[in-house]
Amino acid sequence: MKAKRAFQCQACSATFSKWAGQCAECGQWNCIVETVVTSGNERRGRAVGAPARVHALADVAREETPRLATGLSELDRVLGGGLVTGSVVLLGGDPGIGKTTLLLQSLAALKSVAGVTALYVSGEESASQIALRAERLKLQAQDLLLLTETDLDRILDEAKKLKPAVMVVDSIQTVFSEALQSPPGSVAQVRECAGRLVSFAKASGTAVYLVGHVTKDGSIAGPRVLEHMVDATLYFEGDPDGRYRMIRAIKNRFGAVNELGVFAMSDGGLREVSNPSAILLSRHGEPVPGSVVMVTREGTRPLLVEVQALVDESQLGNSRRLTVGFDQNRLALLLAVLNRHGGVSTAGMDVYANIVGGVRVSETGVDLAIVLAVMSSLRNRPLPMDLVAFGEIGLAGEIRPVPGGPERLREAAKHGFKRAIVPRGNAPKPLPADMEVRVVTRLEEALRDL
Repeated sequence: MKAKRAFQCQACSATFSKWAGQCAECGQWNCIVETVVTSGNERRGRAVGAPARVHALADVAREETPRLATGLSELDRVLGGGLVTGSVVLLGGDPGIGKTTLLLQSLAALKSVAGVTALYVSGEESASQIALRAERLKLQAQDLLLLTETDLDRILDEAKKLKPAVMVVDSIQTVFSEALQSPPGSVAQVRECAGRLVSFAKASGTAVYLVGHVTKDGSIAGPRVLEHMVDATLYFEGDPDGRYRMIRAIKNRFGAVNELGVFAMSDGGLREVSNPSAILLSRHGEPVPGSVVMVTREGTRPLLVEVQALVDESQLGNSRRLTVGFDQNRLALLLAVLNRHGGVSTAGMDVYANIVGGVRVSETGVDLAIVLAVMSSLRNRPLPMDLVAFGEIGLAGEIRPVPGGPERLREAAKHGFKRAIVPRGNAPKPLPADMEVRVVTRLEEALRDL
């Protein structure tokens, strides 16, 4: 029986027989989208098995979730140890960043190591284009199954016949269902197709990758409910003109979020970077003003990055505050604290700050490093090359501890750093013998140590 179509308001859930720009019930504009209407009898007919029972939490059996290694250790790290059977992973990223390359390499490695069936469904590239890409990357992917199709019903029919362990749908915005009249990529089509793919994954045990387009502001295109439906949301980031790519978990029901995987783009595809700190710390041959190293944390991984600042006399009426790699408003706040509690004014000065290597730092542990780099550039005095610093600076001038202090210091010591300026709450006990650790509680103390 052909599915019935209707138009539903996303604000008040009122249904209409045809589309309109304004909802007649709640008065909201541009909130009516096409949807599939199912009767109550049909919904009850889809129920399978015995009804669910209420259990006490203590009586629920604890079972380890089986995982399938993807063949790429950096991708496994972000996923929490590998792909979970029946899970749905949404992968987003800018065009040309390397999403297809990453998934092709993963499926080829998965096929060669585990010997499982893998299906790649492409709605954007032809089979010959994918084959040429695999040949250019020198992948051993002769047994990888390809399907160039955008009709969701045909995709699911083939998947049910082949029963793959892993399936990639590239991309969800190109897939459409004939149950809806909306064009591919619309809100209704993306929601309906994603919902049916999630149901297929849960019922069959196939792990499904959904590739998603991104909007101009970097978020995944389509309805926000798409990210709620999937088990994990990954973002593939990096400068398309640069060498390094980073994959980050924003949501993960089977692992930690904010884990970071690092890859280097080469002629042979994406190469894993197991020690990103060594690459990001391509330091200068001699000490230079305005540069200091901090230890940030991405998930469970400590990461050393170089923080640079440049303070110069402003040629305009309004001083500029420009940042790359962290919040620009945070820089203005730190300069105000430096003026009030450090007695150092940057009025009439342009201040530029940069996190080297394309890394974006969102934690407040970068505060102390930013202030030290600004002071170094302002006074034109280089800081020691074997110095690291991290800590949060409050509005009262206090330096607050940040999570994972001992792990950060161990990572710095492993890379040869001999000095550290850290908050008192992050001082390890006992202090390491091979590193001079200076603990501070106020901004004035840190400036005096310089």
